[in-house]
Amino acid sequence: MANKKKYQVKLSTAQRKILKELTSSGTIKVRVYKRARVLLLSDEKRAGGCKPGRQITEEVELSLATVQRIQRQFVQEGMAAALNEKARSGSPRKFNERDRAKITALACAEPPQGYARWTLRLLAEKMVELELVESISHDTVDKVLKKTNLSLTSNDNGVWGS
Repeated sequence: MANKKKYQVKLSTAQRKILKELTSSGTIKVRVYKRARVLLLSDEKRAGGCKPGRQITEEVELSLATVQRIQRQFVQEGMAAALNEKARSGSPRKFNERDRAKITALACAEPPQGYARWTLRLLAEKMVELELVESISHDTVDKVLKKTNLSLTSNDNGVWGS
């Protein structure tokens, strides 16, 4: 029966030694440990041959897709790429610390005339009106204020002392 594996992991003696040392050191991140185990269990030159993908997923507790991705990375990009995750994408922070301070300062200021207190939407609108930010949602205002322990519904605004 022909081997159907698309990416065949064939470790050199040196690579196998490095991976065994990594997995027995006890000082590496769990993600790196699991990736190293996947490579060791996938090794075509392993005594007894490589383990089937499903068996690897059970032993290492990763999805089949993740196991296959690690195998593909090893074959295409090498051991370092297979062991270390690439930086994850994500949008950079839209607001820096100075912008966050402006939001907090505005929330601590007197609310506009006709309002007993600030609301999240009112703060967001005022930040744009004052051109302190180009745009901001009330959800973002909420997240910023939560990090400062500032409550819009309490007389205690989270500031130490009185």
